[in-house]
Amino acid sequence: MRRMILGISAAILLAAGAVRGDSTGSPDWEKLKSLVGSWQGTNDGRPVSVTYTLVSNGTALMENLNGGHDADMITMYTPDGAILLATHYCAAGNQPRMRAKASADGKSIDFQFVDASNVEDASEVMQRLVVTLIDASHFNQQWTSRGKDGKDHTSVFQFTRK
Repeated sequence: MRRMILGISAAILLAAGAVRGDSTGSPDWEKLKSLVGSWQGTNDGRPVSVTYTLVSNGTALMENLNGGHDADMITMYTPDGAILLATHYCAAGNQPRMRAKASADGKSIDFQFVDASNVEDASEVMQRLVVTLIDASHFNQQWTSRGKDGKDHTSVFQFTRK
């Protein structure tokens, strides 16, 4: 009897997880998933490459950015119901988390700072990430970070599908 109850409980928990993981309420999640593959681009005139891979049974999108001039950085995108979250694993050793807000143009996904780990002053990390999907072969990213001087600095990345 106990084994049967445990089995039923596990099935209920799995079903609840499947419902929570359902991202049909987020068209932005579908847009992000369209980035799966390899891209070549530039940032401040320097070459960069980025690869997108669906992981964890399609419930997370892993971005692996390599600029050759910097350590690789990973950003994980995940749906949380109808909301999208991004966690950026920065070369600086911190991990800002951002939540997507609706964009007016319908082509951009605008992630805004929520919190950060492994940092003394959370105001000194990435504050915003805007992903703009231009067409099936082109997209841009704008990274806005706040420096120790308290000023925001924005870097633009431009990518073309390989």
